[in-house]
Amino acid sequence: MAPRKGKVQQEQVQVSLGPQVREGEIVFGVAHIFASFNDTFVHVTDLSGRETIARVTGGMKVKADRDEASPYAAMLAAQVSALLVLDILNTNYFIVEVCQTGLRSKHGIYRLRLQNKSPSSHVDVAEKCKSLGITALHIKLRATGGNKTKTPGPGAQSALRALARSSMKIGRIEDVTPIPSDSTRRKGGRRGRRL
Repeated sequence: MAPRKGKVQQEQVQVSLGPQVREGEIVFGVAHIFASFNDTFVHVTDLSGRETIARVTGGMKVKADRDEASPYAAMLAAQVSALLVLDILNTNYFIVEVCQTGLRSKHGIYRLRLQNKSPSSHVDVAEKCKSLGITALHIKLRATGGNKTKTPGPGAQSALRALARSSMKIGRIEDVTPIPSDSTRRKGGRRGRRL
């Protein structure tokens, strides 16, 4: 009797991005924190800076425009980006959506919407993080710079503190604010800004 035609078993190939990592090995990413007086950006990339892993701003976490640069909004942004970077769940699921829940949202309690890993599922930022397995971060802190202020905004310190508390190891911290050797004329006119 001839063998049955029809269903053919296909082997699923597991594709892993990033370096081959042993258990307990430290893999670094770079957290670019841009803290102006209007907003705070927490942008996590790989070491080369080419691949974005997570990018969250203070404005994405609060509703009022005046609160975008606040330390609280920066703390929420850093916590969410740390959640996206860390491998906090088992390997069968990945994070699709992170959002605040109900009345206790101001205390940093989040609802995670999970999706089962399958070959057909779309590649998400969090899934990329987990496949890269980043466990530590170098911090690059930046203010507005140029011919404007060289002082980081109010969210810089709290964003850095939130990253450190989220069980991410911190490598080096450096200030990358652009400082001109010679500058164009500042705004405000000859007599300066008058209040």
